[in-house]
Amino acid sequence: VQLQASGGGLVQAGGSLRLSCAASGRTSFYFAMGWFRQAPGKEREFVAGITWSGGNTHYADSVKGRFTISRDNAKNAVYLQMNSLKPEDTAVYYCAASRSYPIAAGDMDYWGKGTLVTVSS
Repeated sequence: VQLQASGGGLVQAGGSLRLSCAASGRTSFYFAMGWFRQAPGKEREFVAGITWSGGNTHYADSVKGRFTISRDNAKNAVYLQMNSLKPEDTAVYYCAASRSYPIAAGDMDYWGKGTLVTVSS
């Protein structure tokens, strides 16, 4: 499975961005999907996860109420809608796939290349 994240960019604090993750290859397996991020000098951290059906989601406390994860299995895509962005959200964002749920960084089976999100104050 190949994953490609896109949609990052520069945005002012309080603004919004929508990240997309396109999956290709062996996408017939029922993968849970997640978004992670890594800020400069920090470890990669979990942001949001979603089951294959989309029926269950979970979020890091730092993004609850501001970020929404969703997926469109017909398009093999996962999205992360980010609202009310803060400077501390600045990071490289990665999408990843897992055969299990709930997800954690150490449990992911496939990782995509990241997309940079920069939030200016």
